[in-house]
Amino acid sequence: MSWRTVIVKNRCKLSYKNDYMLITSDDNEKTLHISEIGTLIIENTAVNLTAYLLCELSRYKVKVIFCDHQRNPYGEIIPYYGSHNVSKQMSKQSQWSQSTKNNLWKTIVTQKIIKQAQTIYRETGNSSACEALMNFAANVSPGDLTNREAHAAKLYFKELFGPKFSRDSSNDINAALNYGYAILLSAFNREITAAGYSTTIGVNHCNEYNPFNLTCDLMESFRPIVDSEVYKCRNFTFDDFFKSRLIEILNHKVVILGKEQFLSNAISIYVKLFFRTMETGDDELPEYELI
Repeated sequence: MSWRTVIVKNRCKLSYKNDYMLITSDDNEKTLHISEIGTLIIENTAVNLTAYLLCELSRYKVKVIFCDHQRNPYGEIIPYYGSHNVSKQMSKQSQWSQSTKNNLWKTIVTQKIIKQAQTIYRETGNSSACEALMNFAANVSPGDLTNREAHAAKLYFKELFGPKFSRDSSNDINAALNYGYAILLSAFNREITAAGYSTTIGVNHCNEYNPFNLTCDLMESFRPIVDSEVYKCRNFTFDDFFKSRLIEILNHKVVILGKEQFLSNAISIYVKLFFRTMETGDDELPEYELI
């Protein structure tokens, strides 16, 4: 089972040999079996990769993330063939009913706001803000037509990071949030494509320029996990240590369906049950609890 998150920080060459990834630098050569790699993050723009290796990484369903010159996630590789029945799954996806999508979006937004309320109470102890968020969660309509999600987010971020905080500002907190969300997005992309579905056709997100509309939908209730980690490190500079804390969130333990799981496994379970729910027309999705 793939489980490692491998980060390549220094200039080197990555190549393939007999199911191993070879890491060659000026002074040494290391090997790592591809089956052990869950995510490969290329932080240095001077890294060279062979096409053969990239093909094999895709075949093993390894998520490959490329970073820009500032070492922030910029793009990733998604295989064409994540499942043997891609055509069938995408055909079903294109026929999802609007009423089912609206009901599922209500469930997702409600779960997200509840997790935000729990995060506020756990990290700050502010019971009044927690109560206000729970009130937003109780009043989400199908399709969130009254935009409770946005109202909750405005209160949530100001309570968590201060009254002057804005998600539009350029600062270490926002850089860390974006980095953590990119890690989550990559994990959800992997599970969606592995199930044979398209990341582009969403339940609520429908931006024609966004190739990850469905991914953005499904990861919503998991964002507070990143928010909580950033809050704990909010007084630190956004450096390699900070990034390593965010990368490790996939190894955090959560409870889902009554069982303790790594977050990466919980995401897999959540995505599979989402697709099952879309087929049955229900509006139930499992909730996770932090340990």
